[in-house]
Amino acid sequence: MFSARTRWSLAENELAKARQQRDRLGLPLFDLTESNPTRCGFDYDENEVVTAFQNRQILQYGPDARGLYSARLAVMEYYADRGVDLQSEQIFLTASTSEAYSFIFRLLCDVGDSVLAPRPGYPLLDYLASLNDLVVQGYPLHYDGRWQIDRDALASGPGERSRVLLVVHPNNPTGSFVHPEEADYLARLCAERGMALIADEVFADYAHPSSAVPVRSFAKENRVLTFTLSGLSKTSGLPQMKCAWMVVTGPPGARCEAIARMEVIADTYLSVSTPVALALPSLLGLRRSIGPQIHGRVLSNLALLDQQLEAALPISRLHIEGGWYAILRLPRLSSDEDWALVFLREEGVMVHPGHFYDFADDGYVVLSLLPRPEVFAAGVKKLFAQVLARC
Repeated sequence: MFSARTRWSLAENELAKARQQRDRLGLPLFDLTESNPTRCGFDYDENEVVTAFQNRQILQYGPDARGLYSARLAVMEYYADRGVDLQSEQIFLTASTSEAYSFIFRLLCDVGDSVLAPRPGYPLLDYLASLNDLVVQGYPLHYDGRWQIDRDALASGPGERSRVLLVVHPNNPTGSFVHPEEADYLARLCAERGMALIADEVFADYAHPSSAVPVRSFAKENRVLTFTLSGLSKTSGLPQMKCAWMVVTGPPGARCEAIARMEVIADTYLSVSTPVALALPSLLGLRRSIGPQIHGRVLSNLALLDQQLEAALPISRLHIEGGWYAILRLPRLSSDEDWALVFLREEGVMVHPGHFYDFADDGYVVLSLLPRPEVFAAGVKKLFAQVLARC
């Protein structure tokens, strides 16, 4: 009765079961996986958000396949602030970056084609690929004091049916940017193998001061056909507004044909609502007040984590260059899932085991840096105490 593309395991994992049991018993939870900024105590300008929707034009419907022109102008200005000059025709609005991925997959791929994606990486990408009847080929990121693309492994990965090379800049959860020399290599590889490039830059506004790499947007890439993604969810901390965008760049011929074909796909769905599109200039402007709050929280929690690490020798933190997450390396006394279950059952601390993100080895857990400082501090203290007690 059901499609093979939805043949997933629907059984709850042990971590989800343990959390539900804790919730049923009414026990306290220190959720170090929380990454929804609207639940983390940031000070949103409520009046500005509400006022953004007080526009009589919401009563009129003027469909535009790319998205309302005024909204695309706001996206153009956002990139201009980052030193990228674009034309409005290069920008398409979507309801989410997930939808943007699907549009691009439909544009470039046939059933059974493959997408090259980084490992470790965000698990949602596997679902998006399978829902579009595609195969994901992972290419490894390796760690030697900082994360780098394994170029030898990547070069041997593309096959005849590889259509797309995906980068996340900075990556989730490793927090690693694609360095300039890596970007040059990726452009050459895509040109040689006839692949397009997708660059997911949803966390690009959250570079850490410790990052040694200049944050260059892939929206400047014109050597190969490139699709750069971002949206309100991370940029302005507004995931509930459901508005994202893609930027199409590349050699003129390929770029123009991609835009023409993408317009048909976007026109088929017309997914971005008029009220949100009209509000987009104001909502995108909120990044100037929300962005610094989020950035400050991330850096403050990271500093607190590092301070506590000084007294927790068996535990170490991997270097990160941007984003909202931190990765801890734990003693390999247990699997990463067993560690996560111990933290939750014994201390009420919720973390993500590394295997959720396809870490090649055991012993890693992923923490969000967004929780309220008091929650984060208490959760980290309990986590460290549990590890030290078992070493």
